[in-house]
Order: sequence, then structure tokens, then C-alpha cells
Amino acid sequence: MIPKEILKKVRRIEIRTTRLVNDLFGGEYESVFKGQGIEFADVREYVAGDDIRTIDWNVTARSQHPFVKKFVEERELNVIFAVDMSGSQFFGSGERLKSEVAAEITALLAFSAVKNNDKTGLLISTDEVEKYVPVKKGRMHVLRVVREILYYKPRRKKTRLASALEYLHRFLTRTSVIFLISDFLDDGFEKSLKVLSRRHDVIAIHLKDRRENQFPNVGLAEFEDPETGEVRFIDTSSAKVREFFSAQSAQREIKSDRLFKSLGVDRVVISAEGSYVEPLMKFFKIREKRL
Repeated sequence: MIPKEILKKVRRIEIRTTRLVNDLFGGEYESVFKGQGIEFADVREYVAGDDIRTIDWNVTARSQHPFVKKFVEERELNVIFAVDMSGSQFFGSGERLKSEVAAEITALLAFSAVKNNDKTGLLISTDEVEKYVPVKKGRMHVLRVVREILYYKPRRKKTRLASALEYLHRFLTRTSVIFLISDFLDDGFEKSLKVLSRRHDVIAIHLKDRRENQFPNVGLAEFEDPETGEVRFIDTSSAKVREFFSAQSAQREIKSDRLFKSLGVDRVVISAEGSYVEPLMKFFKIREKRL
């Protein structure tokens, strides 16, 4: 039985994200994520100005009048949300955990997909794939996906993004749009991401929290690694310690930026304490200009 507070949270997310889809994201999503091609729909009589390459010669011969083929865009897409649910996702220095932000972003993008008649699916991973929800259409399915993210209790805490990427490469038989939602506090997934992005449209949603980039000056403080359980005492009053930590974070950012650019994978950086609307709108606008 799913707790009432989870169901209430899902409902609040549905109301908020549905409004955003109707007001902002529905059209942007459709213009950015096209179908897989065009397919034959019907024939009609030729009119002046039609491209003669579209003439259906078999129908023309039978009817003794020129007919042309009509094509429509194959609109339906498979959209997969690959969500990192390792220990670091259950951290948040603001009002929301990164995992909660991941649920809201998934809801927003999934309801945009539903509005455009696309199918959505979910993969939850830690250092292994823990759950896979196959693609399906409809609002109720999106609500199930959101509930899974909010309510799921991971069996493990460590991160291995390569596990999720390799799983999707093996099991997705149709070209898909994949939103990879993580804080990317991991290494060794570069090759798997490269292989997956060759066939599928992969977008990295990079969740961050400001306390992962800089220490507050609160004196001697106890810190616990959410994935290993290791505890350390750090003197945050030391300027050198804070500067070293910030420099390490800056290096991780540079490394991530270079990696995704080198693979041609779009990355959207979102702060867990701020709004995800502006970064996503900026991503849609930039991507639309490239089409």
C-alpha cells in the first residue's frame, strides 16, 4: 500500500507539471523531438505543383488519372527515463532531495510526451539495474512512473551508471529518446554512453546541489558519504580546505562538460534548490535552433 503522503505528493506534481506542459512545454517538446521518419498514408489525385516523384504509378495506371502518394510523420516515440537512485540522490540542502527533483522533471517531460501521443518508460538504477517499467501510453502510466521514483526504496546505495547504459543498449530494440537523470558522481561510464548515444537520442539531466560544490563555514563538522557510509570530520573553518573542495568540484564540472560535448550528448544542468523550468526551456530553445 502506497502511503497517502506519497499519493498527495504525486497529485501535487501532476497539477504543477500539467499546467507547465499546457502553458510552456507542450509545443516546445513536439518541435524538438520529432518522429522516426515518414510513413505512407494514402493516395490522392495529382494537382498542379505536386512533386512528380510522389506519383503512384500503379494507381495511376489502373485509374488512367495521375495519383500521388500522401505521407505523414511517424510521430510516436519511445521516451525512457533512466533515473539514478543511488545514495547521493537522497541528499538535498534545500527543501527538496535530488530524487524529488528527478521525479518532478520526469513528470514534466513525461506529460509532454503523453500530450504528443508518445510512450514513456522508466529505468531505476544504482550500481545495478533495480527496476524497469516498459514503455506505455497514457496519463495513468505517467503517474505510475512518478510514484515509482518517489516511493521506490533502492536495495543498494552505490553508483554505476554503466550498468543502466549497458542494459538499455541491450534491450531497447527501437530507437528511443533517453533522459539520463543523475548527479553523475561516477566514473567509468564513458564508453557505455558513447555506444548508447550512437543509436539513441540521449539527453543528460545533471542534478546538482550547491553543498556538493562548496562547504559552509561551520567549524569542525561530521560528513557521511551516502553511498559508502564512510564518516569524516572536516574543519570547514579552514579557508584552504574550502578552496580545495571548491577546486575539486570545478574540475569535476570541467570533466563532465568536456565528456558530453565530445560525445555530442546534450546536457542540462539543474540545481536541486532552484527552478528546473528555466534550464529546460533554455535547452529546448537551443536545440530547436539546431534543427
